[in-house]
Amino acid sequence: MIMSKDVTTQRYQNLNSKDFQQKLINTSDSVGLDVRTVEEFKSERIPNAINIDVMDDSFNEKIEALNESKANFVYCRSGGRSGLACSIMAKRGFEVYNVSGDISNWTGEVS
Repeated sequence: MIMSKDVTTQRYQNLNSKDFQQKLINTSDSVGLDVRTVEEFKSERIPNAINIDVMDDSFNEKIEALNESKANFVYCRSGGRSGLACSIMAKRGFEVYNVSGDISNWTGEVS
């Protein structure tokens, strides 16, 4: 599924790494959602993040189990897969924030 990057149709907010980190930390009832592969997730991740691989055929099914009342902070390695995941989730009514660019600029704790 290809999603347009047209700003007029975008229904999620892109944040730079610093703003993404601050908003995730300061938002109560939020979820860090890592949409990379399981292997990437196991190597390093934001603490307490959950992993749902956006490229997995069951992605749509798995996000249905998420709580729509929570803010979802979505990230991947470089921003492409997280943008795709945010597009899908926003269309389904989720509140989503995408780290634009590279999550490697994350300065907080990792596990």
